[in-house]
Amino acid sequence: MDRTLDYAIIVAYLIGIAIFGIITGGKQKTVKDYFLGTKSVPWWAVCFSIVAAETSTLTFISIPGLAYLANLNFLQVTIGYLLGRIVIAIFFLPAYYSGELSTAYAFLENRFGHKTRSFASIVFLFTRTAADGVRLFATAIPLKLLIDIDYFTAVVIIAVIALAYTTIGGVRGVIWVDVIQMFIYLGGAIIAAIFLIYNFVPGGLDTILSNAALENKLDIFNWGFSGGISGFFDQPYTVLGGILGGAFLSMASHGTDQLIVQRLLTIDNLKDSRKAIVGSGIIVIIQFAIFLFVGICLYAFYGGAAMKSDEIFPKFIIENLPVGISGIIVAGLFAAALSTLAGSISSLSSSTMLDLYKPFSKSSDPKKELKISRLFTVMWAFLLVCSALFFMNSSQTVVELALSIASFTYGGLLGTFMLGLFVKEATQEDALAGFTAGIFIMITVIFMKLAAWTWFTLIGVAATMLVGTLLSKLSRNNN
Repeated sequence: MDRTLDYAIIVAYLIGIAIFGIITGGKQKTVKDYFLGTKSVPWWAVCFSIVAAETSTLTFISIPGLAYLANLNFLQVTIGYLLGRIVIAIFFLPAYYSGELSTAYAFLENRFGHKTRSFASIVFLFTRTAADGVRLFATAIPLKLLIDIDYFTAVVIIAVIALAYTTIGGVRGVIWVDVIQMFIYLGGAIIAAIFLIYNFVPGGLDTILSNAALENKLDIFNWGFSGGISGFFDQPYTVLGGILGGAFLSMASHGTDQLIVQRLLTIDNLKDSRKAIVGSGIIVIIQFAIFLFVGICLYAFYGGAAMKSDEIFPKFIIENLPVGISGIIVAGLFAAALSTLAGSISSLSSSTMLDLYKPFSKSSDPKKELKISRLFTVMWAFLLVCSALFFMNSSQTVVELALSIASFTYGGLLGTFMLGLFVKEATQEDALAGFTAGIFIMITVIFMKLAAWTWFTLIGVAATMLVGTLLSKLSRNNN
């Protein structure tokens, strides 16, 4: 099959989106311009950007694979995502807007001290690099299948495109590119579903839904009581595990992770920032429902044949869709990848510059600081490529692998923020001890396989809060 048209569409898209990002980013004169966009980005653009940044290639290829292998239980997690964002809007955002904060971790410095800010920033850097290395690798899967190149080359191509507009356009360029890319990848998924219903599955929607119903693939809620207490915690997609796990994961990823908080801080007022974060939660539920439905359609098309979950959707796109259509959908896949990758590069470099470098730097030259910020941007792009190559041989579903990595430290991070917000007598020593305890407890939970990944963040939060609160009470009693 001649794929020239597909290649032309993909190349045109990648070049065009890089140019668009550079143009919309405008010129930056200071580090604040580069990382915060002079607080002039409209809330609806940030809302779409948040959805695009958290979606990545994982949603595009792994979520349909989850529905193909199982059912719609993952939607329970997305309900938790929305609840978690509502908590962020009520409790976290007012704290961020009460002062002139440049990163999520500046709040920790104001509340506890610089050591806590630095520690939290370092934890973020390691977690984000690992989790988004997995996401970057996921992008290479369909590119390798489409043009028969190795994973290394595919990863580098995506990284260079994202680096181009991130370095030149700054966070404004990243956000406006995200707005376009959200509609491109979501449109690609809808187009694939339409083709499956009307062109590939005999009987169309009726056949798809009847096949899915026979295999219980339309089940959304799993109460999780069949396996007893131990089985309850071993299952990732139960009602309680999914909703609570999704809520706490969302509170951590959207309330304490610089990838998302950086976007929220580009809005100039609290009210609009709240609109952006809650609105993104509503869109995410709809979006995951679409991708899960694609997986159910694929199940009807392939008859439930055994396949690797992360390759089911890319395989269908490349082997079955008409030339030109497949190019558009693969471009949508790259849109999902670029939005997360560019956001990661920008947030990693902003945290490095604002949390770790600038507090200890004696330089006050805006041009020099901007140049150093761009060098950090290049450095993190390189490290993300290295991370992607490291996870290349993992046998675990990439979406669960990335979320597991994120959950590994999110509990300690979120617990430390909650200590700052709700335990007024907690000191820096209490926060650092609680944070460290939360991470070590998660090491135990993960290596001993005591619970499914959806419980990780909640367990980490509970451990951090418990240790931090107990220490604060002990020190207060001693005084």
